[in-house]
Amino acid sequence: MTGAAPLRSSGDFDETYSPSLTHDWFSIAMLTKRLLLTGLALAAFSLQVSADEWPQWRGPTRNGIWRETGLLERFSAPQIPIAWQAEIGPGYSGPTVAGGRVFVTDRLAEPQQVERIHCFDAHTGKPIWTQSYDCKYEIHYTAGPRAAVTVDQGRAYNLGAMGHLHCYDAATGKLLWGRDLNSEYKIRMPVWGIAAAPLVFSDLVIVMIGGTDGACMVAFDKRSGDERWKALDDQASYSAPQILQQAGQPVLVCWTVGGLAGLNPTSGQIYWQLRFVDRDTSMNIAMPVRHKDRLFLTAFYGGCDMIDLPSDRLEASQLWTRIGQSEQNTDGLHSTMSTPLFASDYIYGVGSYGELRCLEAATGERVWEDLTAVPRARWGNIHFVTNGDRVWMFNERGDLIIARLTPAGYEEISRAHLIDPTDIQLRQRGGVCWSHPAFAYRHVFVRNDEKLVCASLAAEENGAE
Repeated sequence: MTGAAPLRSSGDFDETYSPSLTHDWFSIAMLTKRLLLTGLALAAFSLQVSADEWPQWRGPTRNGIWRETGLLERFSAPQIPIAWQAEIGPGYSGPTVAGGRVFVTDRLAEPQQVERIHCFDAHTGKPIWTQSYDCKYEIHYTAGPRAAVTVDQGRAYNLGAMGHLHCYDAATGKLLWGRDLNSEYKIRMPVWGIAAAPLVFSDLVIVMIGGTDGACMVAFDKRSGDERWKALDDQASYSAPQILQQAGQPVLVCWTVGGLAGLNPTSGQIYWQLRFVDRDTSMNIAMPVRHKDRLFLTAFYGGCDMIDLPSDRLEASQLWTRIGQSEQNTDGLHSTMSTPLFASDYIYGVGSYGELRCLEAATGERVWEDLTAVPRARWGNIHFVTNGDRVWMFNERGDLIIARLTPAGYEEISRAHLIDPTDIQLRQRGGVCWSHPAFAYRHVFVRNDEKLVCASLAAEENGAE
C-alpha cells in the first residue's frame, strides 16, 4: 500500500454530531470548543458532516447521483494520482463506502473455492477485517461475486454469487447471521449467478434470488435474518431492486426475467405487474430509471421500454417499446451492464456495442450517437454518475471522464486514466474494468481483479480553486 491523502468523512463525527444539538446552544458551544481543541475549524466540520457516502449499489438512494461539491473541474494530468491502493482478488462487485470504511468482495479458486468480503480504512487503505466462506461455483464467468455490499446502521450485508447471504458487524467483521439461500429456497440459478445487491428497507433486507415456490423476492429481518415474506414465482434477473414512491407510499420495484412488478416492501403484496412476452428477457442487468411518471427499462436482448408509472395510483402500463431486429440492428437502446440516465425528456445510455446514445423519452427515437466515450466492442460498458450538470463516466478501459450530456450531443470536458483493465473477467480486448466505482468523501474508489484504488477528486487537493 502507498501513503494516503486525508479524506473528509461524515463517519469521523458519528459519535459527536447529532441534529438535536442544533437546538442546544450550550452543546453547540461545547462541541465547537472540542473541534477547535483538535485543530478543526467549524467550517471544515460543516463540510465533513455533509459529505456523501456510498453505502450501497449506485449510491445512497440507488440512483447514481453524487451530491458533493468542491470537486475538480478538470484533470491535471493523463493519469489520476492514486491516494492508496490495496491488493484484492478478482470479482465483478463494485466497492461501497460508509462510516470511513470501504467494502468489497472477491473470490479465490485455490486451494479451495471461497468468496471473501474485505473491509478497508477509507483514509489509508489499511485492512480492517476479512471474512470468507466456502463457495463452489456452478455458474459461467467465474471471476468472483457480483453484488455490491450494502451497509446500513453498522451492519454490512453481502449476497454471494451462489446465494450465500451474510450479515456482518461493519466495524469488526463479526458474523451476525448467515443463510445459504440456494439450499433453502432451491434457486433456479441464473447462468451468471446471483447479482442483484441486497436492499435494506425499514427493518428488512430484501433480495432477488429466484427461489422456487414463490420465492423470487425474499425479505428477511435485517437484525435476526428470519424470513418475513416471499413473493413472485419468477426467475431472478441481474437487475437490483429499488424503492420508488408512488401514490404517496413506497413501492418495491423488481425487474425479474418474467417482467416488472411493484410490491408492498413491508408485506410483499403485489400492487401491479407487467409481463413481457415473446422476448428474450434473460439478460436484464441495468436498473430501471425513473423521471416523474415514467420508468425506462433497457436490456441487451430485450431492447427498451417506457412504462407509465402514475404518481396518484398504484398502477403501471407500457407506453412504448423498441426491440429492433437484434441488439446490433436497432435504433433503440440495448444496454448490457450500464444503467442509463433519464434526464427530463431525454435518455442517455450505452448500447450493446458501446454506442453512447440519446433517445427521446416520448417516443424512443434516437437523437444522436457517439462512439468516443468507450471503444466499440460487444458488451462495451460505461458507468454514469451525475453531479450537478456534469456526468462522471467510468469506462471499461479504466478511464474516468467528466462530461455533459445534452440533446445537442456529448461534450467531453476532461478525461484521465484511473486503473488498468484486467483480463480475468473477460479475456478479450486486453481485459476490462466492469465494476461500478464508488464516489464518497470527494474521492473515487474503484477496483479491478488485482487491486482496489482510491483517488482524490477534491479541487483543493488537485491544484484547483
